[in-house]
Amino acid sequence: MKRNMSWWPGFKTLDRYILSKFLKTYIFAIAMITVILVVFDYAERVDDFTATKAPMSAIILDYYVNFIPDFINQFSGLFTFISVIFFTSKMAYQTEIIAMLSGGMSFRRLMWPYFLGAFAIMALSLSLNLWVIPTSQIKCEEFRRQYFPKKKNEQFDRHIYRQMSPGEFFYVRGYNRSNSASYMVLERYEGTRVAESLEASSVKVDPKTRHWTAERYIIRRIDSLGVEHFEQHRDLDTLIDIDIRELGKVDNVVSTMKIEELNGFIEQQRAKGSDSINIMEVERHCRYAYPFATFILTLIGVSLSSRKVRGGTGLHIGIGITLCFSYIMFNRVFEEFAKSGSLPVILAVWMPNIIFAIIGIYLYRKAPK
Repeated sequence: MKRNMSWWPGFKTLDRYILSKFLKTYIFAIAMITVILVVFDYAERVDDFTATKAPMSAIILDYYVNFIPDFINQFSGLFTFISVIFFTSKMAYQTEIIAMLSGGMSFRRLMWPYFLGAFAIMALSLSLNLWVIPTSQIKCEEFRRQYFPKKKNEQFDRHIYRQMSPGEFFYVRGYNRSNSASYMVLERYEGTRVAESLEASSVKVDPKTRHWTAERYIIRRIDSLGVEHFEQHRDLDTLIDIDIRELGKVDNVVSTMKIEELNGFIEQQRAKGSDSINIMEVERHCRYAYPFATFILTLIGVSLSSRKVRGGTGLHIGIGITLCFSYIMFNRVFEEFAKSGSLPVILAVWMPNIIFAIIGIYLYRKAPK
């Protein structure tokens, strides 16, 4: 029985021509801006590299090789948009698109090679977001902490307060990369009052066993009448069910997790009743929303630049960049709404895509047919 392949428009010479221009322009734009970024970043960091005697092999392999994928992915949508605008408006100015449409090609058929290119870029961006960048971020952060003096103490807040489970809270002050802290408190609540707490100074932790140790510690109990009872002890050695990664700044921690780790971490923190769930959910949804925006920005770019106008390529690029930076601004604003809980995370993260999808559909309907 012959299968119905009416949905498949084929891949002809014209498709190859448009797809080739699309991807070549995208790669060229990425390469040029990456070179410029590396040159300027190196000029800014050269004093730190010299002062800390960072070897050139580490600068290239541990820093820039791991830094570049994150940069490319952050601005992939912008580069896609500019690439589409640039070569499509050039084809429109040279009346190539008019010739295609006059020859019987529908505008929807014209979009086919563009969407093939957008799919390739989306697949690359999605792979980077879900698996590659989290791994590269770990290596990049290790390099920064070792060779950038200002980054050594930025991984941890001075005061860290985490909920371990409903009614149980953990506070640590002055935690550092040597796995020690100046002060630690483990509290158990009954309702809204503290029923019991364990307090210790100059504590250390074994990241593998999660055992916290100290020379002396105090147990404080408060009865139902509000009377406090103190007990002093020596040689604290207690297991606290908290991953060392949970002590880091939440944004930094989740950005270094592959999608499987992130999903598990979110479920773990939700079970503990963490108040940072929104930040983690924003990270997870953004990893999917940004790559998907490639299709939307491609639709807008083609619809906008396929018409020959008096301003030519410059006008198209100007309008396109304005729209693209508006998209980036919308993303940042709605992310903050999601993190603060002002809007549901899934709605806030995907709202820019929804808004610009509507704009894309409108421009598509107004595009020359």
